[in-house]
Amino acid sequence: MMSDYPIRLSVMIAVLTLAAGVLDSLAFTYSASMWKGGRIAWNHASRAAVCFALGITLYWGAVRYLGEAGIVQAEIQTLIWFAVTIIGVVVLGGRFIHWPLVDQIVAVNVFLGLGWLIARTSA
Repeated sequence: MMSDYPIRLSVMIAVLTLAAGVLDSLAFTYSASMWKGGRIAWNHASRAAVCFALGITLYWGAVRYLGEAGIVQAEIQTLIWFAVTIIGVVVLGGRFIHWPLVDQIVAVNVFLGLGWLIARTSA
């Protein structure tokens, strides 16, 4: 019987990385609006802080499982997190579909480039 460990490992990496990226995306989104008229908006600042704290905690968990999968390079671990986080910020912002076509094309190519780097350098 084949072990399901590689599947469980992949699921843990995916779930923890997605959760960390989404929480960090929320934190970045809250941070962008935490200064109103030169004054700090504590509700946004506190939400950002909580999301960052939870996000980094989950990221550390993801790094543990990435290491078990043999992905120990900080560059690759960060690229994976960054790809998830930047997509989260774009989705949460809801303005991507309103960007000029050339900017959308560049964004998609940057994402594909990150995928390329992740695939090529983690092999």
